Amino acid sequence: MDTLTYALSGALVARATEPEIPRADQLPRRARMWIGFVAAAFPDSDFIARFIDPLTYLTTHRGITHSVIMLPLWAMLLALLFMLLVRGKYPWRAFVGVCALGIGAHIAGDVITAFGTMIFAPFSNWRAQFPVTFIIDPYFTAIIVGGLVASMIWKTARQPAAIGLAVLVSYVGFQGWLHHRAMVVGEAYAAEHRLDATRVEALPQPLSPFNWMVVIPQRDAYEVAYVSLWRNAAPEAPPAGSSWLNQVSASYYPPTLAAWKQVSRFGPTETMMVEQLWQSDTFAAFRAFAEFPAVYRVDRKKDSLCVWFNDLRFALAGRNMPFRYGACQNGTDTVWRIYRLLNDDNGQEIADALTR
Repeated sequence: MDTLTYALSGALVARATEPEIPRADQLPRRARMWIGFVAAAFPDSDFIARFIDPLTYLTTHRGITHSVIMLPLWAMLLALLFMLLVRGKYPWRAFVGVCALGIGAHIAGDVITAFGTMIFAPFSNWRAQFPVTFIIDPYFTAIIVGGLVASMIWKTARQPAAIGLAVLVSYVGFQGWLHHRAMVVGEAYAAEHRLDATRVEALPQPLSPFNWMVVIPQRDAYEVAYVSLWRNAAPEAPPAGSSWLNQVSASYYPPTLAAWKQVSRFGPTETMMVEQLWQSDTFAAFRAFAEFPAVYRVDRKKDSLCVWFNDLRFALAGRNMPFRYGACQNGTDTVWRIYRLLNDDNGQEIADALTR
């Protein structure tokens, strides 16, 4: 989710859990909601890793600041900071519970996306994920905003916020049911075509909770399909020059008409070299992050060789895939150096070196 949605969820949780009977040391309602807002945004402070390099950020984001093990420490530190900011007007105990709720709301919101969250950091880099919600979900955000607006209208009761929170949880539960249906689509296809169904994944997609990408990993390839659990007929092809939204929307087909595509892990040529490079220490950092790595391209020129990989989790029609990284050898240099593949303002691909 985007940081603003997390911050708003923290404010909603803070209002929904406000004690009915006020106490002398209790935060005023507005202050409580602002504390929840700021605390819920706090985990994304790990963006500072971007100043090291993009790959470090990619592999450490949703790490220690998103850990349930570290949550009590972060809540305490934020509580002490807020106490100092108000010059001791309220004790740290008045802040710590709200801070913990805000941080917890952020962690929960991250776990339900496909990016993965290291909830046991720093003791484990395992990424927890229950991928039912797309990284930016306008319906998810709208429910939160609706709960907050209702709380502003009916100021004397916390029920509107509690109802908004209940609706939000119900929406995520509905997405979980749709996730199960998308998984069944993949399992049925694997059974029909006698594929290895040891692992079938369904990933949420933009625009609608009914849109899913189904992935069936095989030894050397992936079977991939974009399905809509709402549509009964194939969408019309978007006209030339149509917007990105139209291109994305038109890429989701009913399960019975799904256009399954095979994507090679290591490419149709030079497979052995590509696989050996992928398994080498050169790609260790990106390998730890990528869920469905696949070779994007091999560039072999007179004085250089570059091998580029992407992660199919982030593949969308009509959009350049983010998080493309590669390794290059230049001239007579036998050392592989890591690069990030970017697109400039004109859509041209440029290689950005991560080490200078």
